[in-house]
Amino acid sequence: MKKGILLSLIAGIMLIVSACSNNAIEPDSQFGNKMQSFNVTDQNGDKFSQKDMKGKVYIADFIFTNCETVCPPMTYNMSTVIDELEKDGVKDYSVISFSVDPKNDTPKKLKDYVKQYNVPPNKWTLLTNYDFKFIKQYAEDNFKSIVAPPPKGSTQVTHGTSFYLIDQNGKIVKSYSGQDAGDKKFPKSEIVADVKTLVEEGPIED
Repeated sequence: MKKGILLSLIAGIMLIVSACSNNAIEPDSQFGNKMQSFNVTDQNGDKFSQKDMKGKVYIADFIFTNCETVCPPMTYNMSTVIDELEKDGVKDYSVISFSVDPKNDTPKKLKDYVKQYNVPPNKWTLLTNYDFKFIKQYAEDNFKSIVAPPPKGSTQVTHGTSFYLIDQNGKIVKSYSGQDAGDKKFPKSEIVADVKTLVEEGPIED
């Protein structure tokens, strides 16, 4: 009887551990790849590369400062994720936003842009100082996302509106809608929960 109780306890503990592990995050089947190398410039004019991401959980997206449609709600939504993570005391996470209009998005413009959202310093890195061909190909190759030049007579770059979860080893794990989509609300709680899981449990195993 005692042996049976002990085995039941062990089985229960294993179930709890399993439920709390990052196996609870179901990676998107289209991802699982590690981000390719890059060397760019952040909003402070400092160099930034994929090596600077090592050891932290990241949320990534694609925006530009002159965007008149999807970027304002996306950027606001990202700021609410940061607010929630900060409120919960989560460490070792950051956000990166790649500009899809690098010709116009200077470091100063990006710095002024992110200031509007009153996020803690050193949590949100905005990237530029590359050509359009690079970001178009990088978005497609790494994130399976479109970046297309503005239609004739427009200044509005076409780009994806997803947020991407990246683990401590630079592996792209999962994507989320960066804004309300039809009758589905922006999945802030899901993003926050997944970031917490990766921070607490470590990177996704191969």
